[in-house]
Amino acid sequence: MENYNNDNSARRYKAHVSILGTTQIHLRSPYIIAWWSAAFPGFGHLLLSKYIRGYLLFMWEVIVNIQANVNLAMIYSFQGDIELAKSVLDTRWLLMYIPVYIFGIWDSYRTTVDLNKVYLLADREDHRYNTFSIGSLEINYLDKRNPVFAVLWSLFVPGLGQLYLHRILTSFFVIIWVVIFFYNSHALEGVSLLLLGEIQKATSALDPEWLLFLPSVYGFAIYDSYMNTVENNKLFKKEQRKFLNEHYHSPSFHVLKGIKVKR
Repeated sequence: MENYNNDNSARRYKAHVSILGTTQIHLRSPYIIAWWSAAFPGFGHLLLSKYIRGYLLFMWEVIVNIQANVNLAMIYSFQGDIELAKSVLDTRWLLMYIPVYIFGIWDSYRTTVDLNKVYLLADREDHRYNTFSIGSLEINYLDKRNPVFAVLWSLFVPGLGQLYLHRILTSFFVIIWVVIFFYNSHALEGVSLLLLGEIQKATSALDPEWLLFLPSVYGFAIYDSYMNTVENNKLFKKEQRKFLNEHYHSPSFHVLKGIKVKR
């Protein structure tokens, strides 16, 4: 049950609160979104709440990257062994990988530009949207949260920051893949051996091809949780200000650019 249902009486809405999370559009830098798509295909679309496209591109990246040995080639290139890096690449998969990789960057940039235009129009219309949703499985509501807590939880385990923000879809997706990356990279095993002082064993236990996925996932989880906390707080303050002006604003005062002028 929701306190208000979007009935398409407006052409555009700024936000939607459901039991699965709070989805909103706001101004973003197309270059930053494109950069995240370059860092890991799918991340740029997830930042835009384009979940289906983001999930598909993310899974494509993992599957084709492993089959084409892209991460392995990157590791050898970091070590300066260019010939070995070229020899491990599987061109049958690599030639499929490159066009989709470029498409992810281009499409996220294009979508960001379009959504920025939509946001400006939606903000001008300023139509009402639901701020509370309750169901048999979950409750979600528009509220202020602390960006620092979102970052800290994302540092502990990527996905927990999104769970703190009630971004259920992104949280579930990130946590599942973090478990897969940790398991296949033997990262926790390496950390355990490192704490015991077994540096050589810790290094040999790691699978660098899978380990190379983790920095991007950590960076995305931290950035996404922080950015969405800040934007959710802005949305909450705008909605609260509008509600108070409409229902508790004295008719003897005129609000003009945040200044109350008594008539």
